[in-house]
Order: sequence, then structure tokens, then C-alpha cells
Amino acid sequence: MTLFNPDKKEKPTYRDLLEPAMKITDQEDADQYLKKYIAHVQSYLDRKPRTDGITAEQIAKVNLGFYATLYYDHETRERVERLFDCGIPLLRAHQKMLNRLLLLITPANVNDKD
Repeated sequence: MTLFNPDKKEKPTYRDLLEPAMKITDQEDADQYLKKYIAHVQSYLDRKPRTDGITAEQIAKVNLGFYATLYYDHETRERVERLFDCGIPLLRAHQKMLNRLLLLITPANVNDKD
């Protein structure tokens, strides 16, 4: 299992917390890691509650999605989004739109000769 905050830093950076998650490849490991990350975020919310109703789980998932999107390749981002059920909704919608657009402008059979 992948350790959360493996160096047990008192004040870990986003990189310290999110980097190990980028290497996770199976659901069981992702679930246990996410549970610990959510608890970590919740500990901050307990000290300084938000007024907008955003939960620790939502924050954790958005952070994972942003980190994967900003610092990793397409394959890693997709894996992280799938395993952690996270991502950036705007980017997902944008990707769907681009995929549809590509279907419209790409010939059905590029091997056909005029």
C-alpha cells in the first residue's frame, strides 16, 4: 500500500501529499490513500471551517485532479481520475466537446482515395 505523507512531515507540501498518489495503479490502494488524504484535509477544516459547504472529500478530489492535470501526462491523469473519481469538471466537459469536434472534422476512413 502507498503511504500517505511517507516522511511524516508536520507541514507537508501539496507535492508531498499528492505525488505518491500519482503512482497508484489499483483501486484498493487508491481508496485507502484517498481516505487518509480526506482525513488530513478534514483536520484543517476542523480548525478553520469553510462557510461555502465544500467538503474535505471535494477538496481532496479537486486537488488530485488538478495535480494530475498540471504535472502529468494524459495517461496518468486519466488513471488518477478513474481511481480517485476526481478531475476538473470544466476540463472533462471541454475534452468531451473536443472529442465530438474531432469526430466531425475527421474523415470516416482516411484511407479512402478521392
